[in-house]
Amino acid sequence: MTKDLSHLLSLEAKARNNSLLKTIAQYKQPDTAFLASGLPLPEYFAWESISFKTRKPPFEDGLKAFSNESNELVVEVGDKLPLSSGLQYASATGPKPLVEFIKEHTRLVHGDISNDDWDLILTAGSTHAWEAVLRTFTDRGDSILVEKYAFASALETARAKGLNLVTMDIDSHGIIPESLAKTLENWEEGVKYPKLIYTVPTGQNPTGSTIPEERRKLIYEIASKYDIIIVEDEPYYFLQLEDYVEESNRNVSSRRPSDEEFLASLVPSFLKFDVDGRVIRLDSFSKILAPGTRIGSIIAQKPFIERFARDFETTIQNPSGFASLILYETLAYWGQDGYLQWLKALREEYSNKRNVAIDTALSTLGDKPFVTVNIPNAGMFFTISIDATAHPHFTERYNNDPLALEDDIYRTNIANKSVWVPGSWFEVVQDGEERSPLIMFRGTFAATDEETLAEGVKRFAQTLDQVFK
Repeated sequence: MTKDLSHLLSLEAKARNNSLLKTIAQYKQPDTAFLASGLPLPEYFAWESISFKTRKPPFEDGLKAFSNESNELVVEVGDKLPLSSGLQYASATGPKPLVEFIKEHTRLVHGDISNDDWDLILTAGSTHAWEAVLRTFTDRGDSILVEKYAFASALETARAKGLNLVTMDIDSHGIIPESLAKTLENWEEGVKYPKLIYTVPTGQNPTGSTIPEERRKLIYEIASKYDIIIVEDEPYYFLQLEDYVEESNRNVSSRRPSDEEFLASLVPSFLKFDVDGRVIRLDSFSKILAPGTRIGSIIAQKPFIERFARDFETTIQNPSGFASLILYETLAYWGQDGYLQWLKALREEYSNKRNVAIDTALSTLGDKPFVTVNIPNAGMFFTISIDATAHPHFTERYNNDPLALEDDIYRTNIANKSVWVPGSWFEVVQDGEERSPLIMFRGTFAATDEETLAEGVKRFAQTLDQVFK
């Protein structure tokens, strides 16, 4: 049964009232002279028609360049959702047809959610959703739990709000439940427990790790025990990749899994265990359709969604009408089955590109005993870990400072025309904590073609040869 968790709301969220101007919309009827709201007449809109070209399911040729008319679909916006409606002010929750499609998709993917009192609201992407979560649940001085390595922009958003970031230890399978439990068991007496656990549980940025089902259940039980909300930020959820097999043992199969097989292969959301209604799930179309859509969603218990709606009424109002129209028309033409076909084809593409990155990394870096190639099973990123103490001149050249070596690798790599992100940019270091001698670099296999990707990995290997002389 969903719990009343309103005590976890921020002072700002508790103080929000309904927008009076929004409440009057209920009186807009065909027989009423409605002079209350600033709704321009559609005759004064600058656009009369919009059309676009998309790919046509079942995407059997993959997701590369459009090839011929047989797999292309020209869509006239306004067929499924009137253009005038999409370009007008909308509800803070988002256009109802799009919201309902995503809800249906949620039920299809996640099945019976334990918290049956859930609802969904659209956002201007996951970054906006995370900022809205912080505004709704935290006050300056509160603590939140974050992974030891976490998405840098999410950390900056939290720091700017004056929040105390407490790290959760992670390994190749994400958050370590036993370590999390120990942190909370030893929490300073008299100090409020953290309000939130923030995690990217699938294809974590930057590490590429994924939390398995058993750990998610344990983490949820810990959160319930200490009355903490879990925020699962899932932009990479549908980029769960095929298992990596070394190139020499790889059996290339052209068979695409059935819908049932695909859905069964996905690690469960924290929603599966959410009997209390303490999970807030953030989804986004940025990584699976296009970043510029700037549309995502929040799933949470209904009272929380109501608080988000009050926030959006006076901030974003609603996501872009243009983006909502194009997104909905596309998904409506594809249907739920066509959308699943897209997601399956996307997984094939990213699995192949992950293979190129890891194949090249193992062949060029595998003979270096101080290097570990970390193989992701989801997401868009892979990491290379380096033991700084293995450098022959670590003491005299870098004064035993891992960051100095990291910076040297970073700059040398740029000079070699290969750009990766230093791991320290994602690392959360507690006051007085001694930094690990293990440094890390994050690469992505999503941003380039396969040839450039392989070349970038080779150049990184050359960089390490130069720096470790």
